[in-house]
Amino acid sequence: MGLGNVRRVEAESAAALSALRPDVFSGVGGVVVVPDGVFYNFRRNVIALLNGAHLPAIYPERDYADDGGLMTYGANVVDNFRRAAGYVDRILKGVKPGDLPIQEPVKFDFVVNLKTAKDLDLMIPPAILARADEVIE
Repeated sequence: MGLGNVRRVEAESAAALSALRPDVFSGVGGVVVVPDGVFYNFRRNVIALLNGAHLPAIYPERDYADDGGLMTYGANVVDNFRRAAGYVDRILKGVKPGDLPIQEPVKFDFVVNLKTAKDLDLMIPPAILARADEVIE
């Protein structure tokens, strides 16, 4: 995809998110945001939209919680890149990429943003907070 097409897709994605209004979510009790490059690139817009609609949401990566999302559960990105470096090392030493095993993430992060919970008038149960890897206050 050429740079012009990438910019067009970015502009269309931003316009689509901007066109959504909180009332679109009438009757929705919560949202699960799936891992997707468009959602990630526009995560602040997505978070603002869902928080503006007072919708509890769970996101796939900790960056969302850092940016104001309610909670996140997903693979630890830093650990995945660290483990990928081991693959690069092995390939550079002559191992054929096709001979390497497929690996799945082994470390996951569960982060809860209590500031956002308060803004959404939500009480997070102590059992949930106890299971969180990190609680943002």
